[in-house]
Amino acid sequence: MTSQSSDPVTGGPAVAGEPVSADEANAAVVARRLSQRRIRAQHVRDYGIVVFAIALFIYFSVASPAFATGQNLLNLVNQNATVGIAGCAVTLTIIAGNFDLSLGAIFVLSEVLAAYVAVHWGVWWAFPVALAAGSVMGLINGLLVTKLHVNAFLATLATALSFGGIAAGVTHGGLLITPQGSVFTFIGQTRVVGVQYPVIIFAVVAIILQLVLSYTVFGRHLYGVGDNRNAARLSGLKVDRTVIITFVVTGGACGLAGLIDASTTGSGSSLTAGLAGQLALLAIAGVALGGSSIFGGVGSVWRTVLGVLMLGMITNGFNLLAVTPYWQDIVRGLLIIIAVAISLAVDRR
Repeated sequence: MTSQSSDPVTGGPAVAGEPVSADEANAAVVARRLSQRRIRAQHVRDYGIVVFAIALFIYFSVASPAFATGQNLLNLVNQNATVGIAGCAVTLTIIAGNFDLSLGAIFVLSEVLAAYVAVHWGVWWAFPVALAAGSVMGLINGLLVTKLHVNAFLATLATALSFGGIAAGVTHGGLLITPQGSVFTFIGQTRVVGVQYPVIIFAVVAIILQLVLSYTVFGRHLYGVGDNRNAARLSGLKVDRTVIITFVVTGGACGLAGLIDASTTGSGSSLTAGLAGQLALLAIAGVALGGSSIFGGVGSVWRTVLGVLMLGMITNGFNLLAVTPYWQDIVRGLLIIIAVAISLAVDRR
């Protein structure tokens, strides 16, 4: 009984009378090794953040006994809830192959409009107006990118300047708009079983968006559009509509984040010296740290959540250890460079 040799390239049986050359055998071995390396690199990109987040958590827990307390961890998540909400939403935009630099401007204009209508129209108008305003600003971004074919980087940079200018005009140069009554501060300053509402909202937004990416047709289309827009269009996917939806969702989420911030502080301000000026940077940094590809087609919301919380852990832990503040930026910058380098390495393979 004779045995049939295996074709080293295809993995199937070799055809009799067609000997395999040494070059072909070597090529097959190299291909298998490259495939194995690709899998390992993808695992590092997709799950390395989990390992690093756990290691960082353990380090800060050992270095500072106050870090791992329940109250401190709740405060950590609460302080990063607005960034996390924006980061989870902009993950969809980045997966679709676009950028959105107007996150902070949408955030601050939504905050200002929420406070303005609470004072002039009634406090209950603040909630729908903030969400609607953010969604409309996102729609404007989406239309600029898809219908006018303006580069997303430039389009959202331009709208960021415009939205920020409108916010400054509404507040007459940055003056606080302070609504009266406890209804306006309900979301930002109320707890449920000891947990702040922003933490709950952050968790709900993250879960919903992750489920959308993982289990819906829209989520599958989103990855297809980001991976190869021309191929997606030839396959019959409504590329423009998909891209517009991602910008609308991102804008609505930033409007929600602005509403939460206004409710937490009890006022609306157009000043960009604080969170508003850093929101886009921090949110996109969390997305990059979570391993989402800056070229689109790869990413997940749960990794963005870890990325945002890891940035928050660095700030919180360094503050508890009384480390000089500039080290926070140095460490966060290095982590983002490493994450992007790993993602680029995987894409090239």
